[in-house]
Formats: sequence, C-alpha cells, structure tokens
Amino acid sequence: MPESKKSSWRISSKRLSDLKVVVLCIIAATTFWILNALNKDNYNTIVDYPIQWEFDRENFVPVKPLPESVQIQISGNGWDLLRKYFNLNEPPFSIILAEPSERKFILTSELKRPLGEFITPTQLEGLLEDSILFQIDRIVTKNLTPVLDTAGYSLGKNIEIDGEITFLPKQISVTGPSSILDSFDGKFPVILNENRIDNNFTKKVTLELDKNLAQLVQIEQKEIEVQFDVVKYLEGNKRLKIKKLNFPKRASLENEEITPMMYYLVDERKVNDFKEIEFEAILNYGRRNREDSTITLEVSPKPDYLKDLKIEPAQVKLKYE
Repeated sequence: MPESKKSSWRISSKRLSDLKVVVLCIIAATTFWILNALNKDNYNTIVDYPIQWEFDRENFVPVKPLPESVQIQISGNGWDLLRKYFNLNEPPFSIILAEPSERKFILTSELKRPLGEFITPTQLEGLLEDSILFQIDRIVTKNLTPVLDTAGYSLGKNIEIDGEITFLPKQISVTGPSSILDSFDGKFPVILNENRIDNNFTKKVTLELDKNLAQLVQIEQKEIEVQFDVVKYLEGNKRLKIKKLNFPKRASLENEEITPMMYYLVDERKVNDFKEIEFEAILNYGRRNREDSTITLEVSPKPDYLKDLKIEPAQVKLKYE
C-alpha cells in the first residue's frame, strides 16, 4: 500500500516546545515591564474615591440618596494609583456634618486639605467638582388633618355628599423629614378605594402612603374611620308659563306661542315641597340685549334644593310694532 502523506498543518513536537518557550518569555517580559512600571512615581489619573457621611442619624435623615464617591485627580506611585483606581481595600473618606439640615451642599475646597492628608502617600492634585449636593432633613412629628382624596373614590349618578365628612381620629400623627411633611400642607389624603357610592358611608380605611414616601414617613395610626351621608338628586322637567315684566305696548315676542321647558335635578327629600311651587319663566324687558333684541329667560323661584337648572329655549327674540 502507498504511504499516507503527513498533514502539512500539523506542528512537530519540537516546534510546539519552542513556541511555548517564546510565549512564556513574552509573558515574563510583559510582567516584568508592568511590575517595573508600577514601581515608578509621578503617574497621574482620575478616580472615584469613596466617601461616607457622618451625622446624627437618630434626628436627621437623608431625603435623597447621598453621594457615595467624589471624583478626584491624584498622582503618585503606580501601585498606589492602581489600588485607588480599583478601590482595593481603600477606606472611605468621612464627611462629618454637625447640623446637616442647615446646608444643601458642601464646597469641595473645604475637603481638599483633609482629603489630601487622608490619601497619603498619594498626592491630591484637585477635585473635579466644585461642590457636593445633598439633602438631609431633621426628623419631626406633625398632626395632619385627614381629607378625602378625590381621586380615590367616586359617587353614583346624581349622588352628592351631604354635610360634613367625619373622621375618627380627627388628626393623623406622622413622623418623617421636615420638608416632606411640610409638603402635605397640613392635610393627609385618605384613599377610600370605593366606586359609585350611593348610600350613606361608614368604613374603616387603611391609611396609605406613596411608595416613594413609605420608607421615609411613618404613620402612627394604621387606619381611620370615615363617615358621611349622601343625598340623591332626581332628574325632572317641567313646562313653564311665561311672565312678562316691564314690557312696553310696542314690544312683543316673535313667537308668542312658545312654551319654555325647565330641566332640573331635585333633592329627593324635597320632592313634596317642590310639587307645591308654581314656577314661572320670567322675561324682564329691562334686561334685554339691545344689540340683537333678545331676552334671556329666568326661572323663578330658585329653591336651593334644585341643581343643574336650565331652561330651553334659553333666549327669545323680540319684535316691535
């Protein structure tokens, strides 16, 4: 049988051994160069250096997350810079605030000297930002007046709340950052989570906070009792007689046969009183529109237990002899 040819792409064991030696030499040379370079001084770089905040956390609380680092430009030994660049076992620099609620920022120029001493032997060349912003508020307790959140409930058709809304307890005690409690403007919104209420209402409601506030604000009471009465209005319409006032003999209506229609909502508790009233559509000539010779019809009387009162037609046209 003919001899099979050796594959041209296969590397001999001797060549493979030589290649390994070359690779190891390159790695060793690179490592030596890096180690030698890191031992040199006068390197310069920018790093995010960790910071921590020290203040009375029993009486003050950050409203927004506090900055965790500050950008600084440093110079020095390569090993030191490498360690700070990757934050390898580098202790954070402490910023001490005696009255944190009285300030909203700290100038980085105030930190340059103590921070420079803190990171020695590395040299601090400068801080990249002019100031560090923060918001830390004093923790306070306030009593807020409960009010219904109008977006948290709805009433049935032609239903209105009658009289005052009663809350038990009458005040809600809350504790949290002063600026957040000030934003409540003395009122705490109570969410009913009820739709189309059409009967007198009494219910114990769980007090809720926005998710963004729940970690900052604590409520002393977990629930509150809400009570109120409702009134239903009934839809209706009624034909009216026209009553003319102050009309001169030469003036009349273009359509004397017109019969105005009154549309209304009436308090269901006042239906009997409503039936006893004789309503009229008043046309007062003294209130006419001189430009187009029209008069607006007015309903009389107008008892306070009627709402959404309107009349059609709303105006009538005059003619003169």
